[in-house]
Amino acid sequence: MPNPIKPPFSEETAKVKVKMAQDAWNTCNPELVAQAYTPDSRWRRRTEFFTGREAIIQFLKRKWTKELDYHLRKELWCYAGNRISVRFEYE
Repeated sequence: MPNPIKPPFSEETAKVKVKMAQDAWNTCNPELVAQAYTPDSRWRRRTEFFTGREAIIQFLKRKWTKELDYHLRKELWCYAGNRISVRFEYE
């Protein structure tokens, strides 16, 4: 899934990028979500640390096997240059 929205961000493009990320996560498709991250992305979830898209995919598969009816909502918190901060909630 190509992502045409690149930094630097305006308020409008930051909001679109956040919405695209929310929509991708709500598919619960690990392969789709992982494509939004660089091949060498480093993630931390509580005490778990992992690196790379394949590790992201495996993590999300485990997560969504347990978390049925997963739904994420993201809201733009702030943006500057090449950074976006979001507030999120999920159930």
